[in-house]
Amino acid sequence: MQLSNPALAFSDIVIHDLGRTDYQTTLAAMQAFTANRTAETADELWLTEHDSVYTLGLNRKNVRLPENDIPVVYVDRGGKITYHGVGQVIIYCLLDLSRHHLNVRQLVQLIETSIIELLGAHQIESATKNDAPGVYVTVDNQQKKIASLGLRLKNNCCYHGLSLNVDMDLLPFSAIDPCGYAGLQMTQTKDLGVNQTSQQLGTALLQLLKEKLTHV
Repeated sequence: MQLSNPALAFSDIVIHDLGRTDYQTTLAAMQAFTANRTAETADELWLTEHDSVYTLGLNRKNVRLPENDIPVVYVDRGGKITYHGVGQVIIYCLLDLSRHHLNVRQLVQLIETSIIELLGAHQIESATKNDAPGVYVTVDNQQKKIASLGLRLKNNCCYHGLSLNVDMDLLPFSAIDPCGYAGLQMTQTKDLGVNQTSQQLGTALLQLLKEKLTHV
């Protein structure tokens, strides 16, 4: 996978806006980047969206698999199963955690806080859960998930990242137990009154992540 799109340098973090990409090609590129990076390699954040695909993480015990034609890809991140599709912001975080003086839990909190701040700027109240990474909103007294995350660590460098539902077909989520939770409902920013595109929200979220990473 060639990162041919222009990169915007923010301090020591390089941003790549990849547009719409094939999931497995992007996964291979992340793995290769992480395997080949050195102490001098700049950290990167990749913004993309994928065609319809389910990804099944390393915690595969008792996972309900979908009974449809959407492909399922086995991946090396933590967590169970989730869905990606067009209209969903994907940001992959290729970071040297030692450089930012972060552990995995702190990085998860940084990502979740950035999403919460982005949603708050659009008058959406959201929160995290101690036992279930991601960001949740309450709609008609029902808790729904709007953003998910999963990471993999190798030599204290991480890859994979986050997904934020913006304007997508949510129906494929009903064929699985999202993130391993039976009955978990999903929502998206469009259904909560936000008219911005995944490109607009993705760019804004990149900026929030970059600011937090460069000031930890």
